[in-house]
Amino acid sequence: MSPSVAEISTATMEKPSRPNIGVYTNPAHELWVAEAQPSLEDIQKEESLKEGEVTVAIKSSGICGSDVHFWHAGCIGPMIVKDTHILGHESAGVVVAVHPSVDKLKVGDRVSLEPSVICHECEPCRTGKYNGCENVLFLSTPPVPGLLRRYVNHPAIVCHYIGDMSYEDGAMLEPLSVALWAIESSGVRLGDPVLICGAGPIGLLALLCCHAAGACPIAITDIDEGRLAFAKDLVPSVITHKVERMSAEEGGKTIVAAFGGIEPAVALECTGVESSVSAAIWAVKYAGTVFVVGVGKSEMTLPFMRLSVREINLKFQYRYCNTWPRAIRLVQNGVINMEKLVTHRFTIDDAIKAFETAANPKTGAIKVQIKSD
Repeated sequence: MSPSVAEISTATMEKPSRPNIGVYTNPAHELWVAEAQPSLEDIQKEESLKEGEVTVAIKSSGICGSDVHFWHAGCIGPMIVKDTHILGHESAGVVVAVHPSVDKLKVGDRVSLEPSVICHECEPCRTGKYNGCENVLFLSTPPVPGLLRRYVNHPAIVCHYIGDMSYEDGAMLEPLSVALWAIESSGVRLGDPVLICGAGPIGLLALLCCHAAGACPIAITDIDEGRLAFAKDLVPSVITHKVERMSAEEGGKTIVAAFGGIEPAVALECTGVESSVSAAIWAVKYAGTVFVVGVGKSEMTLPFMRLSVREINLKFQYRYCNTWPRAIRLVQNGVINMEKLVTHRFTIDDAIKAFETAANPKTGAIKVQIKSD
């Protein structure tokens, strides 16, 4: 979905004029919209910008499953909501102010925001694995406030220029980055039979990426028939498989049967659910790879001997690293088309309704986005 000339012109001429607001939660699992920082006055005076920063007027933000989890559960593992907290880490917008030290961006540039602010000093940063930064400030992970605001000050180095790409697609570059990192890290190759566990937003983006990468055949599993139908509409050649209640070993056998007897070389496990991880372990070929993208509970029981005697590679993912330039190229050149994935849209004033929609499986929502004017 490309923006119109009028949209681009309006964005270029935009001057901040409305109060900054954000979407908050707290340890009591409340959800509300209220004033946020930086204030409109600070933005207009450009006094809150630090060296290397720009002010971005956020235009589109996606709701991630982690946002819903922080709202409902108050934590994800050791990451705990201990105070009032702003959600959101999938955002794109337009630059409205630039610190004098910044020369790569200008007012009016459309950007997608990478939510990781890294230290550049620890070993992961120095060895090019900054997704493991030991001092990272990841926006929306407590206590770092997220991007679901009208305006945000953010380091220019992680505000990626997107040209005339739509704000919707710009916001989708964050979950696309998760899928791209999974494809790269798992070693999916042309002609590989690939299993994708889970037909949520990340699983569906992984499906688009695997299809574009030439993996075949591809099968995707889920407990929800509606999501499997969505996957089939997205990539008609995909094999869909509804997960039923049975042992992990039997589940693995049914997956292989769905493949026509082919054992997948790679399984991209996008749910983080113990039974799904185990079924993937039982399904993949000898020396195959089970790559866990999804976030699950702190401890799991897995079929160790199956892993051992089949020399199965069990690997895991934590966020992403250096994915935005590639994601931008893929979308701009039409290799990846994400338009169908945004199923629901709300204004930031209706953020509570947006979160309720995203959290309710009965709505059929895939990706819910919140718009700021």
